[in-house]
Amino acid sequence: MKIPAKLNSFLVKNKVKFEAVSHRTVYTALDKAATLKIKPSLIAKTLVLKVGKDATMVVLPANRNLDKGKFKKAARAKSFDFISEKVMKTKFKGFNTGAIPPFGELFKMPCLIDKRLLKEKLVYISSGNYKSSLKISPKIFEKLKSLKADISVAKKIKAPKKRRAKKNPPRRRMRR
Repeated sequence: MKIPAKLNSFLVKNKVKFEAVSHRTVYTALDKAATLKIKPSLIAKTLVLKVGKDATMVVLPANRNLDKGKFKKAARAKSFDFISEKVMKTKFKGFNTGAIPPFGELFKMPCLIDKRLLKEKLVYISSGNYKSSLKISPKIFEKLKSLKADISVAKKIKAPKKRRAKKNPPRRRMRR
């Protein structure tokens, strides 16, 4: 699957080394990790938030959630909300909703990246569509002026309920 021309020219202009990785259609970062058979901490997911009247991009590892308190503090925001799909479709033309590449500079908006992603050697990011990703060095985010911050919290994963072993029901005698 081809990456969008706007993204490709941005990567070339900024001398970003990347490897395109094709995979089956995926809609979530955790699904992408399972499909590529890699740790979820290596998948960067992109969130777009409305802070005041402006949009802000947030990049987190797939295995973590946004910590709202930490984000407010890092962004110096009193309140924020997620941008609607309708707004995303108009603001990010040429890119699938939910597959936005994590480069705020590409869309002329600030970008905050969770510092846990910067500790990895390579990360996988969305390439603008559901069937491919880009493998890049997270050092690129610092080069592209993304602000690093501690803005995530570990996901709370509910353990499956243990099933009680059923007692053997009384056997019925078969009539002959």
